[in-house]
Amino acid sequence: MLKRRQFINLSVVLSASTLVSQVRPNLEGFEKDTNKLLPKRLKKGDTIGLIAPGYAVKPEVLEEMKSTLVDMGFIPFHTDRIHGNHGYFSDTDKERAADLNEMFTNPDVDAILCARGGYGCTRIMQMINYDNIKSNPKILVGFSDVTALLNGINQETGLVTFHGPVGSTIDDDYSKQQLLAKLESPNYPQTIENVVLEDKEMLENPEYERYAITTGSASGKLVGGSLSLIVALVGTPHEIDFTDAIVCIEDVEEAPYRMDRMLTQLIEGSTFKKAKGIVFGVCAGCDKDPSPSGFTLKEVLLDRIAPLNIPAAYGMSFGHVPNNFTFPIGIHAHWDADKMTLELLENAVL
Repeated sequence: MLKRRQFINLSVVLSASTLVSQVRPNLEGFEKDTNKLLPKRLKKGDTIGLIAPGYAVKPEVLEEMKSTLVDMGFIPFHTDRIHGNHGYFSDTDKERAADLNEMFTNPDVDAILCARGGYGCTRIMQMINYDNIKSNPKILVGFSDVTALLNGINQETGLVTFHGPVGSTIDDDYSKQQLLAKLESPNYPQTIENVVLEDKEMLENPEYERYAITTGSASGKLVGGSLSLIVALVGTPHEIDFTDAIVCIEDVEEAPYRMDRMLTQLIEGSTFKKAKGIVFGVCAGCDKDPSPSGFTLKEVLLDRIAPLNIPAAYGMSFGHVPNNFTFPIGIHAHWDADKMTLELLENAVL
Protein backbone atom coordinates (compact mmCIF):
# COMPACT_ATOMS: atom_id res chain seq x y z
CA MET A 1 0.00 0.00 0.00
CA LEU A 2 1.27 3.47 -0.87
CA LYS A 3 2.26 5.65 2.04
CA ARG A 4 0.79 9.13 2.08
CA ARG A 5 3.96 10.89 0.88
CA GLN A 6 4.55 8.30 -1.87
CA PHE A 7 0.89 8.65 -2.90
CA ILE A 8 1.19 12.43 -3.31
CA ASN A 9 4.56 12.35 -5.10
CA LEU A 10 3.44 9.71 -7.58
CA SER A 11 0.26 11.60 -8.39
CA VAL A 12 2.05 14.92 -8.92
CA VAL A 13 4.67 13.34 -11.19
CA LEU A 14 2.01 11.66 -13.29
CA SER A 15 0.05 14.87 -13.61
CA ALA A 16 3.01 17.08 -14.44
CA SER A 17 4.57 14.69 -16.94
CA THR A 18 1.42 14.13 -18.99
CA LEU A 19 0.56 16.48 -21.82
CA VAL A 20 -2.33 15.51 -24.05
CA SER A 21 -3.32 17.95 -26.75
CA GLN A 22 -5.75 17.56 -29.63
CA VAL A 23 -6.68 19.82 -32.49
CA ARG A 24 -10.26 21.07 -32.37
CA PRO A 25 -12.29 18.83 -34.72
CA ASN A 26 -13.93 19.85 -37.96
CA LEU A 27 -17.55 20.73 -37.22
CA GLU A 28 -18.70 19.21 -40.50
CA GLY A 29 -18.08 15.78 -39.01
CA PHE A 30 -20.49 16.47 -36.17
CA GLU A 31 -23.32 17.35 -38.54
CA LYS A 32 -23.44 13.69 -39.63
CA ASP A 33 -24.86 12.72 -36.23
CA THR A 34 -28.37 12.04 -37.52
CA ASN A 35 -29.60 10.89 -34.09
CA LYS A 36 -29.20 14.32 -32.50
CA LEU A 37 -32.52 15.99 -31.69
CA LEU A 38 -32.61 19.65 -30.68
CA PRO A 39 -35.43 21.22 -28.65
CA LYS A 40 -36.92 24.59 -29.51
CA ARG A 41 -35.29 27.57 -27.85
CA LEU A 42 -36.87 29.20 -24.83
CA LYS A 43 -38.61 32.55 -25.27
CA LYS A 44 -39.91 35.07 -22.77
CA GLY A 45 -43.54 34.29 -22.06
CA ASP A 46 -43.08 30.54 -22.55
CA THR A 47 -44.63 28.06 -20.14
CA ILE A 48 -42.21 26.01 -18.06
CA GLY A 49 -43.54 22.77 -16.65
CA LEU A 50 -42.30 21.88 -13.17
CA ILE A 51 -41.92 18.23 -12.19
CA ALA A 52 -40.51 16.44 -9.14
CA PRO A 53 -39.20 13.12 -10.51
CA GLY A 54 -37.43 12.32 -7.25
CA TYR A 55 -37.93 13.69 -3.76
CA ALA A 56 -40.91 15.73 -2.64
CA VAL A 57 -40.89 19.53 -2.76
CA LYS A 58 -41.87 21.67 0.19
CA PRO A 59 -44.84 23.94 -0.63
CA GLU A 60 -42.97 27.11 0.28
CA VAL A 61 -40.02 26.11 -1.94
CA LEU A 62 -42.40 25.43 -4.82
CA GLU A 63 -43.92 28.88 -4.46
CA GLU A 64 -40.48 30.51 -4.37
CA MET A 65 -39.36 28.84 -7.59
CA LYS A 66 -42.61 29.79 -9.30
CA SER A 67 -42.06 33.42 -8.29
CA THR A 68 -38.50 33.27 -9.61
CA LEU A 69 -39.68 31.96 -12.97
CA VAL A 70 -42.30 34.70 -13.20
CA ASP A 71 -39.63 37.31 -12.44
CA MET A 72 -37.53 35.80 -15.24
CA GLY A 73 -40.39 36.29 -17.69
CA PHE A 74 -41.87 32.79 -17.82
CA ILE A 75 -45.14 31.12 -16.88
CA PRO A 76 -44.76 28.27 -14.37
CA PHE A 77 -47.07 25.27 -14.60
CA HIS A 78 -47.39 22.05 -12.66
CA THR A 79 -49.93 19.32 -12.04
CA ASP A 80 -51.25 18.18 -8.68
CA ARG A 81 -48.76 15.31 -8.76
CA ILE A 82 -46.03 17.63 -7.50
CA HIS A 83 -47.86 18.14 -4.20
CA GLY A 84 -47.58 15.88 -1.18
CA ASN A 85 -45.41 12.90 -0.37
CA HIS A 86 -45.19 9.21 -1.09
CA GLY A 87 -42.60 8.27 1.50
CA TYR A 88 -39.58 10.34 0.55
CA PHE A 89 -40.77 10.65 -3.06
CA SER A 90 -43.07 13.33 -4.40
CA ASP A 91 -45.45 10.65 -5.65
CA THR A 92 -45.54 7.00 -6.71
CA ASP A 93 -43.23 5.80 -9.47
CA LYS A 94 -46.18 5.52 -11.83
CA GLU A 95 -47.38 9.06 -11.17
CA ARG A 96 -43.93 10.63 -11.34
CA ALA A 97 -43.32 8.94 -14.69
CA ALA A 98 -46.76 10.01 -15.89
CA ASP A 99 -45.99 13.62 -14.95
CA LEU A 100 -42.81 13.58 -17.03
CA ASN A 101 -44.53 11.88 -19.98
CA GLU A 102 -47.46 14.30 -19.96
CA MET A 103 -45.23 17.37 -19.79
CA PHE A 104 -43.62 16.29 -23.05
CA THR A 105 -46.96 15.68 -24.78
CA ASN A 106 -48.77 18.74 -23.38
CA PRO A 107 -48.81 21.29 -26.25
CA ASP A 108 -49.09 24.18 -23.79
CA VAL A 109 -45.77 23.35 -22.09
CA ASP A 110 -42.68 24.74 -23.83
CA ALA A 111 -39.91 23.47 -21.54
CA ILE A 112 -39.53 21.23 -18.49
CA LEU A 113 -37.65 22.08 -15.31
CA CYS A 114 -37.10 19.58 -12.52
CA ALA A 115 -38.06 21.18 -9.23
CA ARG A 116 -35.43 19.32 -7.21
CA GLY A 117 -33.30 16.18 -7.13
CA GLY A 118 -33.02 13.76 -4.24
CA TYR A 119 -33.58 10.16 -5.32
CA GLY A 120 -36.06 8.36 -7.52
CA CYS A 121 -35.25 9.05 -11.17
CA THR A 122 -33.64 5.66 -11.78
CA ARG A 123 -36.87 4.00 -10.59
CA ILE A 124 -38.89 5.46 -13.47
CA MET A 125 -36.47 5.04 -16.38
CA GLN A 126 -38.36 2.04 -17.76
CA MET A 127 -41.70 3.88 -17.50
CA ILE A 128 -40.74 6.78 -19.75
CA ASN A 129 -42.41 6.99 -23.16
CA TYR A 130 -39.34 7.67 -25.28
CA ASP A 131 -41.30 7.62 -28.55
CA ASN A 132 -43.44 10.49 -27.29
CA ILE A 133 -40.31 12.44 -26.40
CA LYS A 134 -38.97 11.93 -29.92
CA SER A 135 -42.23 13.28 -31.29
CA ASN A 136 -42.35 16.20 -28.84
CA PRO A 137 -38.77 17.32 -28.18
CA LYS A 138 -38.53 19.92 -25.43
CA ILE A 139 -35.92 21.46 -23.17
CA LEU A 140 -35.38 19.37 -20.02
CA VAL A 141 -33.24 20.86 -17.23
CA GLY A 142 -31.96 19.55 -13.90
CA PHE A 143 -29.00 18.02 -12.09
CA SER A 144 -28.12 15.70 -9.21
CA ASP A 145 -30.51 12.70 -9.36
CA VAL A 146 -31.83 14.09 -12.66
CA THR A 147 -28.49 13.00 -14.17
CA ALA A 148 -30.17 9.66 -14.88
CA LEU A 149 -32.95 11.28 -16.91
CA LEU A 150 -30.66 13.65 -18.79
CA ASN A 151 -28.30 10.93 -20.00
CA GLY A 152 -30.93 8.20 -20.39
CA ILE A 153 -33.28 10.33 -22.48
CA ASN A 154 -30.38 11.52 -24.61
CA GLN A 155 -29.33 7.92 -25.24
CA GLU A 156 -32.84 6.72 -26.09
CA THR A 157 -33.99 9.64 -28.22
CA GLY A 158 -31.00 11.76 -29.24
CA LEU A 159 -32.62 14.75 -27.51
CA VAL A 160 -30.09 17.26 -26.21
CA THR A 161 -30.83 17.74 -22.51
CA PHE A 162 -29.44 20.30 -20.07
CA HIS A 163 -27.47 19.78 -16.88
CA GLY A 164 -28.24 22.92 -14.92
CA PRO A 165 -30.02 24.29 -11.86
CA VAL A 166 -33.22 22.75 -10.57
CA GLY A 167 -36.13 24.98 -9.67
CA SER A 168 -35.09 25.20 -6.03
CA THR A 169 -31.60 26.46 -6.92
CA ILE A 170 -32.27 29.10 -9.58
CA ASP A 171 -31.60 31.91 -7.18
CA ASP A 172 -28.38 33.63 -8.22
CA ASP A 173 -27.49 35.85 -11.16
CA TYR A 174 -24.68 33.65 -12.50
CA SER A 175 -26.86 30.54 -12.64
CA LYS A 176 -29.70 32.44 -14.32
CA GLN A 177 -27.41 34.05 -16.88
CA GLN A 178 -25.72 30.75 -17.71
CA LEU A 179 -29.06 28.96 -18.00
CA LEU A 180 -30.64 31.50 -20.31
CA ALA A 181 -27.51 31.74 -22.45
CA LYS A 182 -27.90 28.04 -23.30
CA LEU A 183 -31.68 27.94 -23.67
CA GLU A 184 -32.68 31.19 -25.35
CA SER A 185 -30.51 31.13 -28.45
CA PRO A 186 -28.45 28.80 -30.61
CA ASN A 187 -25.07 28.88 -28.97
CA TYR A 188 -22.33 27.88 -31.36
CA PRO A 189 -19.69 28.79 -30.50
CA GLN A 190 -20.02 29.63 -26.82
CA THR A 191 -17.36 29.35 -24.16
CA ILE A 192 -18.31 28.52 -20.59
CA GLU A 193 -16.06 30.13 -18.02
CA ASN A 194 -16.00 29.77 -14.26
CA VAL A 195 -17.66 32.26 -11.98
CA VAL A 196 -15.29 34.70 -10.27
CA LEU A 197 -15.05 33.58 -6.66
CA GLU A 198 -15.28 36.44 -4.19
CA ASP A 199 -16.66 34.76 -1.08
CA LYS A 200 -13.88 34.40 1.51
CA GLU A 201 -15.15 31.06 2.78
CA MET A 202 -15.14 29.62 -0.74
CA LEU A 203 -11.67 30.99 -1.48
CA GLU A 204 -10.33 29.31 1.66
CA ASN A 205 -12.22 26.05 1.11
CA PRO A 206 -10.11 23.37 -0.67
CA GLU A 207 -13.27 22.03 -2.29
CA TYR A 208 -13.36 25.20 -4.42
CA GLU A 209 -9.71 25.04 -5.46
CA ARG A 210 -9.18 25.03 -9.22
CA TYR A 211 -6.39 22.91 -10.64
CA ALA A 212 -5.40 20.81 -13.62
CA ILE A 213 -5.10 17.10 -12.97
CA THR A 214 -3.73 16.31 -16.42
CA THR A 215 -2.87 19.16 -18.77
CA GLY A 216 -4.02 19.38 -22.36
CA SER A 217 -7.19 19.83 -24.38
CA ALA A 218 -9.64 17.60 -26.19
CA SER A 219 -12.98 17.57 -27.99
CA GLY A 220 -15.90 15.19 -27.70
CA LYS A 221 -19.57 14.77 -26.83
CA LEU A 222 -20.68 16.01 -23.42
CA VAL A 223 -22.04 13.42 -20.98
CA GLY A 224 -22.20 13.02 -17.22
CA GLY A 225 -23.40 14.77 -14.10
CA SER A 226 -23.56 13.41 -10.56
CA LEU A 227 -20.91 10.74 -9.99
CA SER A 228 -23.26 8.72 -7.77
CA LEU A 229 -25.86 8.58 -10.53
CA ILE A 230 -23.31 7.87 -13.24
CA VAL A 231 -22.22 4.85 -11.22
CA ALA A 232 -25.84 3.89 -10.46
CA LEU A 233 -26.45 3.53 -14.22
CA VAL A 234 -23.63 1.01 -14.63
CA GLY A 235 -25.07 -2.40 -15.47
CA THR A 236 -28.42 -0.94 -16.55
CA PRO A 237 -29.71 -0.36 -20.10
CA HIS A 238 -28.76 3.30 -19.63
CA GLU A 239 -25.13 2.84 -18.66
CA ILE A 240 -23.18 5.72 -20.18
CA ASP A 241 -20.74 4.99 -23.00
CA PHE A 242 -17.76 7.29 -22.32
CA THR A 243 -15.96 6.51 -25.57
CA ASP A 244 -14.66 9.76 -27.13
CA ALA A 245 -16.71 11.80 -24.64
CA ILE A 246 -16.03 14.82 -22.46
CA VAL A 247 -17.20 13.52 -19.08
CA CYS A 248 -18.53 16.06 -16.58
CA ILE A 249 -18.51 14.94 -12.94
CA GLU A 250 -19.65 16.40 -9.62
CA ASP A 251 -21.10 15.14 -6.37
CA VAL A 252 -22.04 16.23 -2.88
CA GLU A 253 -21.33 14.99 0.66
CA GLU A 254 -19.34 11.95 -0.47
CA ALA A 255 -16.23 11.20 1.62
CA PRO A 256 -12.92 10.87 -0.27
CA TYR A 257 -12.93 7.08 0.09
CA ARG A 258 -16.39 6.93 -1.49
CA MET A 259 -15.27 9.14 -4.37
CA ASP A 260 -12.27 6.82 -4.70
CA ARG A 261 -14.52 3.77 -4.83
CA MET A 262 -16.89 5.21 -7.44
CA LEU A 263 -14.09 6.48 -9.68
CA THR A 264 -12.32 3.12 -9.39
CA GLN A 265 -15.50 1.37 -10.51
CA LEU A 266 -15.67 3.58 -13.60
CA ILE A 267 -11.98 3.15 -14.35
CA GLU A 268 -12.31 -0.64 -14.14
CA GLY A 269 -15.22 -0.50 -16.58
CA SER A 270 -14.97 -0.88 -20.33
CA THR A 271 -15.26 2.69 -21.65
CA PHE A 272 -14.24 5.30 -19.06
CA LYS A 273 -10.57 5.02 -20.03
CA LYS A 274 -11.62 5.84 -23.61
CA ALA A 275 -12.98 9.28 -22.69
CA LYS A 276 -11.43 12.34 -24.35
CA GLY A 277 -11.60 14.65 -21.34
CA ILE A 278 -12.77 14.78 -17.72
CA VAL A 279 -14.33 17.93 -16.25
CA PHE A 280 -14.83 18.02 -12.50
CA GLY A 281 -17.21 20.53 -11.01
CA VAL A 282 -17.10 21.49 -7.34
CA CYS A 283 -17.65 18.42 -5.15
CA ALA A 284 -19.19 20.20 -2.18
CA GLY A 285 -18.81 18.45 1.15
CA CYS A 286 -16.57 15.77 -0.37
CA ASP A 287 -13.29 16.73 1.31
CA LYS A 288 -14.31 15.52 4.75
CA ASP A 289 -12.50 12.51 6.20
CA PRO A 290 -12.61 11.85 9.95
CA SER A 291 -9.42 9.80 9.77
CA PRO A 292 -6.19 11.83 10.16
CA SER A 293 -4.39 9.21 8.08
CA GLY A 294 -6.86 9.44 5.22
CA PHE A 295 -6.50 11.17 1.88
CA THR A 296 -7.89 14.49 0.77
CA LEU A 297 -10.26 14.75 -2.16
CA LYS A 298 -7.50 16.30 -4.26
CA GLU A 299 -5.12 13.43 -3.49
CA VAL A 300 -7.77 10.92 -4.51
CA LEU A 301 -8.50 12.69 -7.80
CA LEU A 302 -4.82 12.98 -8.68
CA ASP A 303 -4.19 9.33 -7.85
CA ARG A 304 -7.21 7.96 -9.71
CA ILE A 305 -7.43 10.28 -12.73
CA ALA A 306 -3.86 11.37 -13.61
CA PRO A 307 -2.72 7.86 -14.72
CA LEU A 308 -5.45 7.82 -17.38
CA ASN A 309 -3.53 10.46 -19.39
CA ILE A 310 -6.77 12.25 -20.25
CA PRO A 311 -7.02 16.08 -20.07
CA ALA A 312 -8.70 16.69 -16.72
CA ALA A 313 -9.19 19.49 -14.21
CA TYR A 314 -11.13 20.16 -11.03
CA GLY A 315 -13.17 23.15 -9.87
CA MET A 316 -15.53 24.15 -12.68
CA SER A 317 -18.61 26.06 -11.57
CA PHE A 318 -21.26 23.37 -11.63
CA GLY A 319 -22.74 20.97 -9.13
CA HIS A 320 -24.31 21.34 -5.69
CA VAL A 321 -22.97 24.86 -5.34
CA PRO A 322 -24.51 28.36 -5.38
CA ASN A 323 -23.07 29.21 -8.82
CA ASN A 324 -24.10 26.45 -11.22
CA PHE A 325 -23.56 26.80 -14.95
CA THR A 326 -25.64 24.90 -17.50
CA PHE A 327 -24.16 22.55 -20.10
CA PRO A 328 -25.96 20.53 -22.79
CA ILE A 329 -25.78 16.73 -22.70
CA GLY A 330 -25.23 15.31 -26.19
CA ILE A 331 -23.45 18.06 -28.12
CA HIS A 332 -19.77 18.30 -28.93
CA ALA A 333 -17.52 20.61 -26.95
CA HIS A 334 -13.86 21.54 -26.68
CA TRP A 335 -12.31 21.19 -23.22
CA ASP A 336 -9.13 22.98 -22.19
CA ALA A 337 -7.87 21.67 -18.86
CA ASP A 338 -5.19 24.37 -18.59
CA LYS A 339 -7.45 27.36 -19.18
CA MET A 340 -10.39 25.57 -17.53
CA THR A 341 -12.79 26.53 -20.31
CA LEU A 342 -15.47 24.49 -22.01
CA GLU A 343 -16.39 25.66 -25.50
CA LEU A 344 -19.67 24.44 -26.95
CA LEU A 345 -19.10 23.57 -30.61
CA GLU A 346 -22.69 22.95 -31.69
CA ASN A 347 -26.10 24.49 -31.30
CA ALA A 348 -28.07 23.04 -28.41
CA VAL A 349 -31.47 24.52 -29.31
CA LEU A 350 -33.29 25.41 -32.51
